[in-house]
Amino acid sequence: MTKKIKHFLQQAEVYRKQGLLSEARKKYEQVTEIIQNNNNMPNRQKLLDGLAKKMDVLKAEVEAVENAPSTPEMSSHVNDLIKKLFSFSDQEKDKNDAALEGAIALAKFGQFEGALEEFHKLLDVDSQCVAAGKNIVRCYLETGLVEGAAQKIAEWRNTDIFSPEQLEIILTFYDNILAKKGLQKGKAPDKPASESDTAPAGTGESVSGETDTGEADTGDSDDEFLDISAVAITFDSGPCKGEQIELDVSFQSGNIISLIISSKDEELIESLKVGYRLDDVHFYSPVAIFRGSGVVSAQTRIKSGPKMGDFSLDITIESL
Repeated sequence: MTKKIKHFLQQAEVYRKQGLLSEARKKYEQVTEIIQNNNNMPNRQKLLDGLAKKMDVLKAEVEAVENAPSTPEMSSHVNDLIKKLFSFSDQEKDKNDAALEGAIALAKFGQFEGALEEFHKLLDVDSQCVAAGKNIVRCYLETGLVEGAAQKIAEWRNTDIFSPEQLEIILTFYDNILAKKGLQKGKAPDKPASESDTAPAGTGESVSGETDTGEADTGDSDDEFLDISAVAITFDSGPCKGEQIELDVSFQSGNIISLIISSKDEELIESLKVGYRLDDVHFYSPVAIFRGSGVVSAQTRIKSGPKMGDFSLDITIESL
């Protein structure tokens, strides 16, 4: 228990130093919840009081950033975030999970070069290689490098870095995200002639229908959460009440999906404040469209990179 609390507090501090204030807040909230649920913990109230003070300081930092006249660049040493996350746990699985989480955090906040470097390292880790492959594709497509994504796919086809089953998962994901974004595949060298550019590389059509059951076979033997490529949100309150707005998913970590919202969409930013519940959401996956619910768990202004000034929004999926 104590080790887990220390782990989360260390992560929170690294996030805070790098300016990832929403991520830091979530870690403090996780620690608070652990302590609140453990009545027998020594110095329980003292710890809770200390966390409350940290949260107050963090809140002040958030307000200072939001009221700043200009948006500062993220630290040039942002990749230290990943290195520190690697050292937080003595368990190899935890190290790799933390590394993936940190790499996704870099990508979400526009640090695509550093994120790609870390995702490539995780290709050598069996438990993370599929997730890393998907996120490498996402990084290329988020920065408009369709040719780069195509070349990376071609490289993977001609090596044994993935098993046939793992490659099938990534190719299906690649086809689906291209279709959802309305993009054509870039030209890739050395692609076997037997493989078609027009048919999905996986099981066939990307979307087969709509269901409210939430029961679906993801086709992923690694037990990952269902891939979500886009969401359609119906608002029942706020400035966008009565509207349905569709947004592409930029990155995903388990049941947390990240969206990019343009700084020009002021009503949407105002509607999707942290804590806002989404009771009617259509989740688009490679196999079907599912209806479910979620909650806005983070909203942060991007400080650097091609999306600077826009907002990164996290939605925690509660049901599918």
